[in-house]
Amino acid sequence: MAGVTYYVALPFTRTEGGDLVAGEPKELQSSDAARREAGRMALDGTGAVAFSRTGDPRTGEFEDAKVIASYGEVGDIAV
Repeated sequence: MAGVTYYVALPFTRTEGGDLVAGEPKELQSSDAARREAGRMALDGTGAVAFSRTGDPRTGEFEDAKVIASYGEVGDIAV
């Protein structure tokens, strides 16, 4: 598989009912940048996760996401 790796920071908030809800993801240039951005996002909400995903955008085939870092109340979330 041709490998393109995307690095993403994904914020989370809680609804009034207490459910954990993902916010708007932000694509970054590196794992360090995704980690830093997720840390900032967590300050404004319930928490955030930085993750990477490698695959071939032409075919749509991607490996499972790999969590780089998690902050706040996201627990053992799988992306």
